[in-house]
Amino acid sequence: MDTTAAARIASAPGPRSARRVVLRVATALLGGYAFAWGFIAATAATLFAAGMGFHDAEFLASALGLLGFVAVFLWAIATPRPVRFAAGLVATALAMSALASTVQAVLA
Repeated sequence: MDTTAAARIASAPGPRSARRVVLRVATALLGGYAFAWGFIAATAATLFAAGMGFHDAEFLASALGLLGFVAVFLWAIATPRPVRFAAGLVATALAMSALASTVQAVLA
C-alpha cells in the first residue's frame, strides 16, 4: 500500500463526521423553519397593524420569509459554530413569535 492510499484511508469520513453533517442539516432545516415562521408571523402582524391589507401583508411576509429561510439555511451549513448558531436561531424565533403575539393582542 502506498502513502497516498494510506492518507486517503486516514482522512476518510467516519461515523462522527457523518453525525456532524446530519446535526448541521437538521439545525439548518428546523432552525430555518422556526426562524421563518417567527419572521413571517411578526412581519405580517406588524404590516397589518401599520395599515397594509391583511392578504398583502401576509403575501409580502411569506415571500420575505422564504428568502430568510434560504439565507438562514445556508448560514447554518456554513457557520463554524453550529451550536451557538442554533441557540441564536431559537432565541430569535421566540422573540419574533412573542412580538407577533403582542401585536395581535393589541389589534384584538
